[in-house]
Amino acid sequence: MAGGRPQRKRSPVVLAVCAVLLLFLLFRTASRGTTPQSSPVTASAKHPAHAAHRPQPDLSTPETLDAFRSATVKSLAELFPYDPRIQTSYPRHIWQTWKHSLTDSNFEHRFVRTTESWTHLNHDYTFEVLNDAAAAAMVRQLYASIPDVVDAYFAMPVPVLRADFFRYLILLARGGVYSDIDTLALKSINKWFYSSIGPLKDGEKRHQVVDISDEDAAKLRAKLEAETGLVIGIEADPDREDWHDWYARRVQFCQWTIMAKKGHPVLVDIVSHITTETIRRRAANALVLPKSNEAGSQIMDWTGPGIWTDTIFEYLETDWHSVTGITEGKVVKDVLILPITSFSPGVGSMGAGEITHPRAFSQHSFEGSWKPEKDRHIGNVNT
Repeated sequence: MAGGRPQRKRSPVVLAVCAVLLLFLLFRTASRGTTPQSSPVTASAKHPAHAAHRPQPDLSTPETLDAFRSATVKSLAELFPYDPRIQTSYPRHIWQTWKHSLTDSNFEHRFVRTTESWTHLNHDYTFEVLNDAAAAAMVRQLYASIPDVVDAYFAMPVPVLRADFFRYLILLARGGVYSDIDTLALKSINKWFYSSIGPLKDGEKRHQVVDISDEDAAKLRAKLEAETGLVIGIEADPDREDWHDWYARRVQFCQWTIMAKKGHPVLVDIVSHITTETIRRRAANALVLPKSNEAGSQIMDWTGPGIWTDTIFEYLETDWHSVTGITEGKVVKDVLILPITSFSPGVGSMGAGEITHPRAFSQHSFEGSWKPEKDRHIGNVNT
C-alpha cells in the first residue's frame, strides 16, 4: 500500500509450519466428542465408498448360500483363531454400546447407575461404552479383510440389528464381556464361575450363600476359565403351551450379557449366519422390515435371541431338553450355561430367583428402546 510500511516476505518454512498447525487444530476440533476417550479408532458411520462397486455374490440357491456361509466361516476362523490350549482365561474387558459415549454431555443419566455398577464391581477389567460411530469404525477396522461382514453391518436397516450384530462382532474379535447398557451388575464377573456351580447353604436372614472356601473358589474359577470359552445364561424357560406367544424359542438364551474368548466357534457361526442372511436379503431387496408385529419376529430370527439360541444348540449338538429347569451352572462342551437366575433374576417367573440370590449376577431392565412401550417389559410374564 503506497505510503505504508514495507510488507515483509514470510519465510516458506514459517508458512508451512502455520499450515500444519492449522490442520492439526481443525482435525482435533472435528473429532472431539465423537469417540470415547479410551477408543483407539476414529469414529465414522459412513460405509466405505468402494463397497457398492464390488461384485455381489450369487445367493439365489441353497447351494450358493451354503457355499457363501462356508467361505465366511473359513475366513473368520482364520482371522480370529481359537486355541483353548493357549487361551486359558477370558480377556478382562467389558463392552457396552449406546447412542452416546460416557464422555458425551447427551449421555442419559438413567444409565449412570448401571454403567457404574460394572466398573465398581470389576476393578481388574477395562470398561468401555462405544457410541454408534465408534462401533461402526471398529467394525470397519476389525473386519476390513472380510468385506462381506462389513457390508452386512452397514446394510442393516435399523439400529437394533446393528446393535445385536456388534456384540457378536466385538466378542469374536476381542473377547471379554458384552452387556447391554441397561443391565445392572449384581456380582463381580470373577464370581460368576464358582458361584454358579459351588454348593449353597443357608446364611444370615435365611439368605442362601455359596458354601466354598476362598482357596477352593479360586481353584474352581481357574478350572472353569481354562475349560470353557463361552459363558451364556438362560433368558426364558417357559413351561407353558403358549410359550411361542412370548418367546422365540422354548428355552431361549439371552444375548444382553455374554462372556467369550476371542475366536470362539459359536461366535464364528453366529457372525457367518447373520452375514449370509443379510447379504441374501440385500440381493433379494428384502432388507426393509415390515411395519407390523412381524418385525419383532424377524429381528429375533435375524440377529436376536432366536438365531443366537439356534446357533448355540447347533454347536452343542443338543436341544432345549438338556438345559430346561437347571438351577446351577452346567458345562456342555466348552460352554458354561448359567441358570435363568443368573442373568434374569427378579422376573417372577420360570423359576428365576430374586436379585439377592447367590447365583444372580446381572439384572436386565428390559428397556428395549426399539420395541413399542407396551412390549418393553415382556420378560416379566408369570407362569
